[in-house]
Amino acid sequence: MTRQFLIILALIAGTLITRFLPFLLFPAQKEKPRRLEYLGKTLPYAAMGLLVVYCLKGVNFLSGSHGIPELVSVTAVAALHAWKRNSLLSIGVGTALYMFLVQAVF
Repeated sequence: MTRQFLIILALIAGTLITRFLPFLLFPAQKEKPRRLEYLGKTLPYAAMGLLVVYCLKGVNFLSGSHGIPELVSVTAVAALHAWKRNSLLSIGVGTALYMFLVQAVF
């Protein structure tokens, strides 16, 4: 029982530290370091690229539907995002389209 309580306290402390530490280290009145600004601009794109690679790594173009549902869905996400500039909308529609294609078409 004591061990579980200590684990819960450690989780709470870890969560609070990760939530409040950036505000303590970089207050709104103080100018942020250039390196932090750079990371804030480039990391979202790097994370999206990493997710695309991770999601498409298991696609086998030599069997089954030959990656057609994946290709159609990725194209739809890219086109919708270029058109509407709404990440949530484009990812949601792409996911729904992929699930429909995999379950109903292919």
